[in-house]
Amino acid sequence: MSSVVMALDSGTTSIRAILFDHDGEVVAAASQEFPQIYPQPGWVEHNPLDIWNTQVTVAKQALSEAGRTAADVAAVGVTNQRETTVVWDRATGEPVMNAIVWQDRRTAALCDQLKSEGLTEHVRATTGLVVDAYFSGTKLAWILDNVPGARERAERGELAFGTVDSWLIWNLTGGRAHVTDYTNASRTLLFDIQKLDWDPQMLERLDIPTAVLPEVRQSSEVYGHTRADLFGAEIPIAAAAGDQHAALFGQACFTPGSVKTTYGTGASLVMHTGDTPVRSESGLLTIPAWGIDGKVEYALEGLIFVSAAIVQWLRDELQVIYDAADTEYAAQRVPDTNGVYFVPAFVGLAAPHWDPYARGTIIGLTLGANRNHVIRAALEAICYQIADVISLMEADAGIPAREIRADGGASCNNFLMQLQADLLDVTVLRPTVVETTARGAAYLAGLATGFWTDRAELAARYRVERTFVPDMPYERRQAMHAGWRKAVSRALDWADH
Repeated sequence: MSSVVMALDSGTTSIRAILFDHDGEVVAAASQEFPQIYPQPGWVEHNPLDIWNTQVTVAKQALSEAGRTAADVAAVGVTNQRETTVVWDRATGEPVMNAIVWQDRRTAALCDQLKSEGLTEHVRATTGLVVDAYFSGTKLAWILDNVPGARERAERGELAFGTVDSWLIWNLTGGRAHVTDYTNASRTLLFDIQKLDWDPQMLERLDIPTAVLPEVRQSSEVYGHTRADLFGAEIPIAAAAGDQHAALFGQACFTPGSVKTTYGTGASLVMHTGDTPVRSESGLLTIPAWGIDGKVEYALEGLIFVSAAIVQWLRDELQVIYDAADTEYAAQRVPDTNGVYFVPAFVGLAAPHWDPYARGTIIGLTLGANRNHVIRAALEAICYQIADVISLMEADAGIPAREIRADGGASCNNFLMQLQADLLDVTVLRPTVVETTARGAAYLAGLATGFWTDRAELAARYRVERTFVPDMPYERRQAMHAGWRKAVSRALDWADH
């Protein structure tokens, strides 16, 4: 009998492999950071071979740590940074260039052109998205336009396009499966989320040949099997889901109105809205939550480009902390930020502003401001961005958020979680397993292979480690948020365009 499900969690700055048992608990985990590439301001790339090699390495480490073999693994589920764009040669498996990461802004001008052509409404009605360089479609068009011979090779069927899930599954199966799921396809600007098929108008406008596209499948089904030489035997690959969708599933947010927020490199607030898509009037995204059991469920998403990446920037670039845990201690050494606000618009701002030309700003500095004030302002920025989204989400969905289920690495920060509850004026729950993105991928894969029976079984396994109850006076919350909005106004439309 198989005893575990393996989740492969390919994030933006680090890659994980986690084994989960029948109780949904972590048996073993391995993770490793991989290189970030910044060719010029506003551009972000990854070497796809780094992603693949690192993912295989940590998967083998997790199996070794747990003392398990491939025979013990019921299924593999894949979850990933969603919009990062890879194009590779079908014959050799070699990428035609580095992957263009979701944070990359090189196609902002193309997006401006699409807006000027009047495509905003079509994109929103068809794909549920806004026109922005964040999404994969314009990245793919850029690669086809700028890599010599790429478009011709794509038209001849020699190249394959995919987000990171497709790239990993293609390699895991030895090139036998070129697939993606509804959630990842929905992040391309190219996918009709109601017809569940590629949108011919956007493919024509961006001149993208259909031969390059992956087959779109449910989020929970067997796509193929791993090459036997990777782990010693074939294992079913039985799930794929974008990271935020997987986290929603891993948090057991199975009913309309349930909400989770993930604090990763970026952040994402997602509300399950039911069987039909809810159109947003406030800059939120309408997304497939997942496809399972022959039907699709939908959600609203408020997207934030930079969340815990602020902490990484404080560590690696500003070098004012040694590791992420230092931020909680530093923030608590001062009663407030001394008037300092930090707007982390390093790659523009997402919901609700969608301004690719906004840039990072630290404002309100005086001679009394010190390191701790800046660190506290950075943590507060994470919470303000979530707070900006929640009221818009409630209005769009017509459903009040009664509680927020938090996950991701930064959710371990108690100061951050209490401040989030205070600024939202909503209770925040932190589960015993905060790696809910990986857990969601495991759950989807386990359901497809019979490792778990149904969602009721999974919901019963949800456990709360700590509850954060709001405890901030209304007047202080309002004053802090007013200062934040003023700071954001100074960061908008900064970069030349």
